Amino acid sequence: MMMRGLKYAILGDVHANREALEAVLADAESQGVERYACVGDVVGYNADPKWCLAKVRELAGDAVVRGNHDHYCAYDDPLTGFHPLAADVVKWTRGQLDDAERGWLRSLRYSRGVETFMMVHGTLDNPEMWGYVFDKLEAEANFAYQMCSVCFFGHTHVPLAFEKAGIVRGGLYNRLQIVAGRKYFINVGSVGQPRDGDPRAAYAIYDMAANVVELRRVEYDIAGAQAKIREAGLPERAASRLAVGR
Repeated sequence: MMMRGLKYAILGDVHANREALEAVLADAESQGVERYACVGDVVGYNADPKWCLAKVRELAGDAVVRGNHDHYCAYDDPLTGFHPLAADVVKWTRGQLDDAERGWLRSLRYSRGVETFMMVHGTLDNPEMWGYVFDKLEAEANFAYQMCSVCFFGHTHVPLAFEKAGIVRGGLYNRLQIVAGRKYFINVGSVGQPRDGDPRAAYAIYDMAANVVELRRVEYDIAGAQAKIREAGLPERAASRLAVGR
């Protein structure tokens, strides 16, 4: 039975950053969040893949879609085309996860419906191709495949919202009122590795009763996350970029 009027925390690109995820979950609880969902990339880049996978699985259950890092950490596919930094962490993460954890990642769908909204990591047209959406033209191609009012996505680590009401408008957002009859394609930013110049963890709250999506930014223990990356022997760039949000 579908439950309406809930508050959802929509997480994205957690990327194995336990410190950021813990801070986000504390903030979500303080905001009265009742349900959790995730637009993918639970693992990769940071040093706590097992803990973050377990926590997202516990809280979101089936309301998680597959990201490209989830995919490549679950399978032993060649990493052709991956940035060397990302590839190094994927190889390390494969060795950290057991068969059951990798099996759960393999079970994730590329896109899925949750309540009355949709989720995808990249784009709805070819989700397995991990396309990026940064502008109105890229968002407009997606809307043709969006059969509901609201779809959340990730992958770019940059929180943007696109609205289709005849024409497509889009850009940065803090609080977005969902208007009946329009379509919205909303990037929730990154919990574990923001790339918009703001190093604070990002996520969104979807208040389904008020029809409002709010972007939240949360301070977290960046130095602690960096120390774990260095201790694990992962690339220095994975640690240093956290402090600048790039």
